[in-house]
Amino acid sequence: MSWLAVHRKALATLPSCQKFLSLPHRCFFHVPSSVYPFASPGCDTIRHYSTTDTEAQPPTVPLSSPPRQLPSTARVVICGGGVIGLSVAYHLAEKGWTDVVLLEQGNLTCGTTWHSAGLIGRVRAMRTEIQLLDYSASLYKQWEAEGDGVGWKECGSLNVARTLDRMIAYKRQHAVAKTLGVESHIITPSEVSKICPNLRVDDLQGALWVPNDGEVTAPDVAMVFSRRAKAKGVQIFEGVGVQQVRTANSQVSEVVTSAGDIKCEFFVNASGLWSRKVGKMTVPNRVNVPVHACEHYYLVTKPMQGIDPLMPVIRDYDGYTYFREWNGGILAGGFEPNPKPCFHRGPPEKFEFQLLQEDWDHFQILLTHILHRLPLMENAEVRQLLNGPESFTPDSQWLLGESPEIGRYFVAAGMNSKGIAGAGGIGKYLAEWIIDGRPSANMWAYDIRRFIGHHNNKRFLRDRMQEAFSNHYVLKYPREEYQTGRKLRCSPLHTRQEVAGAVFGETMAYERAMYFKVEDDHNIDDKRRMWTYTQPLWFEAAQEEYWACKERVCLMDMSSFAKFELQSAGDEVVSFLQYLCSNDVDVDVGTIVHTGMQNEYGGYENDCTIARLDHNKYYMICPATQQSRAWAWLTRHMPSDGSVHLRDATSMFSGINIIGPHAQQLLADVTDISTTRTDFRPMTVKKMDVGNASGIWAMRLTHTGEDGFILYIPSEYALHVYDVLMNAGKDYGVRNAGYYALRHLRIENFFAFWGLDLNDRTTPLECGRGYRVKYDKGDFIGKQALERQKAEGITQRFVHFQLEDYDVSLDLWPWGGEPIYRNGRYAGSTTTCGFGFALDRMVCLGFISDFDDKGQPILLKNPSDFVMKNAKYEIDIAGTRFPAKPSIYTPKQNVTYVDPSFIPAPQKPY
Repeated sequence: MSWLAVHRKALATLPSCQKFLSLPHRCFFHVPSSVYPFASPGCDTIRHYSTTDTEAQPPTVPLSSPPRQLPSTARVVICGGGVIGLSVAYHLAEKGWTDVVLLEQGNLTCGTTWHSAGLIGRVRAMRTEIQLLDYSASLYKQWEAEGDGVGWKECGSLNVARTLDRMIAYKRQHAVAKTLGVESHIITPSEVSKICPNLRVDDLQGALWVPNDGEVTAPDVAMVFSRRAKAKGVQIFEGVGVQQVRTANSQVSEVVTSAGDIKCEFFVNASGLWSRKVGKMTVPNRVNVPVHACEHYYLVTKPMQGIDPLMPVIRDYDGYTYFREWNGGILAGGFEPNPKPCFHRGPPEKFEFQLLQEDWDHFQILLTHILHRLPLMENAEVRQLLNGPESFTPDSQWLLGESPEIGRYFVAAGMNSKGIAGAGGIGKYLAEWIIDGRPSANMWAYDIRRFIGHHNNKRFLRDRMQEAFSNHYVLKYPREEYQTGRKLRCSPLHTRQEVAGAVFGETMAYERAMYFKVEDDHNIDDKRRMWTYTQPLWFEAAQEEYWACKERVCLMDMSSFAKFELQSAGDEVVSFLQYLCSNDVDVDVGTIVHTGMQNEYGGYENDCTIARLDHNKYYMICPATQQSRAWAWLTRHMPSDGSVHLRDATSMFSGINIIGPHAQQLLADVTDISTTRTDFRPMTVKKMDVGNASGIWAMRLTHTGEDGFILYIPSEYALHVYDVLMNAGKDYGVRNAGYYALRHLRIENFFAFWGLDLNDRTTPLECGRGYRVKYDKGDFIGKQALERQKAEGITQRFVHFQLEDYDVSLDLWPWGGEPIYRNGRYAGSTTTCGFGFALDRMVCLGFISDFDDKGQPILLKNPSDFVMKNAKYEIDIAGTRFPAKPSIYTPKQNVTYVDPSFIPAPQKPY
């Protein structure tokens, strides 16, 4: 009998399901709670809702009792009664903030929490995510031991691999996990069979075994969060919907609900499927919460013979599927490569304890892999196929943190079907974020400020979900690019670069040329893929561009960098920037300053280049990824009297970087201003004409460490200026260069980049930029923290490593995040890596610390000695440790010029 026939036969035995088999496509499907294993207490029915009819309103789930009177004020209001909102409430109360009100428009867990599969796996690619997931698992295990039943079962996780590349990914994860004390093992197919005899293993390369992973029942976890939060004074109201979030002075002030208004200091949007809609309820300016729903399928079987109650969770990523034991049967689902976005017009308000209509045809690809990996499923009887909506973000990572649009408006949304696994850690770190002003871990990968308004476009979201959803299980290689939502923000030079053979990447929706194809690229063997863990296809192209920057001259389109203009009528803008910047920006007109903008802890909120164009006008440039974050930081500290005017000029100006020893003469040939080093000194800016174009700001810097200029050109002139430079540069061997060449140049020259090397937890003293901090200029944000750190010592130091006994063409590449060992002990992680062509070595940048037995960093009074003396270093790349030579300064190279602004000045002790 076929699988579908078995399923139909099983359904036909249920009286409530016989009617369904003859119903039309659009319907609600009422199923007794006894049929569905995760039905919440008090829920009489599970309803199926058609995604093609978003206007229909299903019946409301009756509340157990009418809502109580809302308080008129609260310190924090949380919207959303799923496991995430409840976790945030609990962790706020744990830290002493009990004046918290949580609002749920229906019943607790009625959105997506109730149908969570409950898988708790901890080993991931990123260090912070492992920490967060490990905290969740430990919390659930502790509660189970204390008698709060959450269904915790420590059965372990078995992540199998069909390909060698998947095994490399597992080895990289394993290398990181063991530095955090999370037990994991790389095992063979035969060892897989011993752990789970029911699995087919003849096509496997191996697996990652995590013995202390487990499973929970998600609604039970949510209700424990609720009960414990209430016991500490948190007030929880069901049947109360948020209608509007009002603001004053760009900060949260009041929440309008269906049961009254609540004045508050903080608002948390943890409303799951409705989080984008709730973001639009903010007045006068809405908050962008870029999430979109997708259908997510799994089936549940009846009890079967041969199923071990402690069967581990199985993840067959290459087959898009996962399995777990459930009540003597199997729960099996996955993340198919062709997902179905749903609720494009937004989910219904009363979509409570409901499912979407099943689609066995769409489920077929998962079913095929389920039967392949677990053959005993051939004889299983299906209890139910579930299709529940889940919300996903454009990059498959959580949306957390304070919104860039409104102060004290926090978001905890876009769980990407990882809500129950992350709930404990998300609640912990978000509570720290709210109370302390920042979390205790680097959360930039999940920070909502990593997106811009464009990412909230519904059509973009619907298209991107087709990749973001499948990213959970499809193997993503380092620097692999998305294919959907492309060619949205293009510089005027885009078509010229296409003709020149550019291969584009994308950041903040901006197209950027990563490299330009070389002649042999079209004849590359198919086995040499574009994306790989080893030497990539673009290596030779980046090498040619690198040497052209060193020996001749290159043009690089850097239009994607975020650009801001700041000015005032008087000196207000000077005072404003002096307070925000740790370097001295009260410099002569025409001078450029590299500076950080520190937070109160001394960490980098922004790392930027500021040019003084006039006595009351500045031009600020920072990495593209900081466009939202920099805008938010600037506007949050803007004088309330409106004396300083800020304008985002990112799209107004295109940027052309002219790099190399011939850059000076090339620019001289197309303008009437002297470009000699005497007349046009490094770190200065001049206004000039190029060809027939006017109003161009030329800056003598390159962001690579090489000599050259960046031209910031009114966008309407950009194409003309590019053509003029290319024509004039023929005699100098001019060529195009992409961002891979820039990356290799700046890594080799030991130039740290915000978001990759630097974050809000690293300080100038720790990354060798203490000489850029001017303590005597007056007060600035973070001054006291930096003075204290200077006196007491630092806990980490930025280091330049060159790998030894390493073959760039044969060995696996480091891509960032690799563990660094000092004298055999874990001492830190790499941040960014790239081949140094002038050094002829693979270069890794990273931070080094001295950890005590509890894993806490120790103050380094003399970090230079700690790094350089009596120290032997190794860097772990997927389980293989390579010797590494350290340096705290830019290594000497056989080059004619290195931009002095990128070489840290010698300092003691920093």
